[in-house]
Amino acid sequence: MTDPHAPDETRIDRWLCAVRLVKTRPLASQLCEGGHVHVNGSPAKPSTKVRTGDRVEARIADRERVVEVIRPIESRVGAAVAATCYEDHSPPPVVREVRPGIMAVRGEGRPSKRLRRELDRLRRAAQG
Repeated sequence: MTDPHAPDETRIDRWLCAVRLVKTRPLASQLCEGGHVHVNGSPAKPSTKVRTGDRVEARIADRERVVEVIRPIESRVGAAVAATCYEDHSPPPVVREVRPGIMAVRGEGRPSKRLRRELDRLRRAAQG
């Protein structure tokens, strides 16, 4: 099952991209340079090496991710294979309360008379 040519360590930016935690390698590098990625409790630069058993903590898309490296890989693989390369210890995502109603979309211009009336009705109902 194990590939004899598989690396025993790889760069954190390549690994984050390969296991599909981030979309692109430049984005992974930006996260590392911004201080959003820690490997075994230490801030990680993009060139930081990860090995099997390392704990990676990253803030990705406003969500805290905590994963343990099971297999260091360098090239991007399918989602099913990527899920076998790490063990996820992340806390559950925070569910934000969404208020029902009509939202005006920014950049769509002035709302129509009908939409303005509906918005006014919703605002009055929310206040009282």
